[in-house]
Amino acid sequence: MIAVAKGKLKAHMLEYLRRVEKSGEELMVTDNHVPVVKVVPYRYKLTPEEAFGDLRGNVKYNGDIRTPETEEWLQK
Repeated sequence: MIAVAKGKLKAHMLEYLRRVEKSGEELMVTDNHVPVVKVVPYRYKLTPEEAFGDLRGNVKYNGDIRTPETEEWLQK
């Protein structure tokens, strides 16, 4: 992770943004050595593990997942 002070970032913003875009590294912006903002590259495609990894083992569904239940969504 790249760390940079707000003042230095202001003077070299485009350079840092290009570096994040090219390398994929995250950028931590600090104010008096305290982290205040994190800049991360945008990912167009996530793997299922990246998208749902935090949910593994935390979601339970007690119904039959093959049965359509759209009626509750269509009610107004």
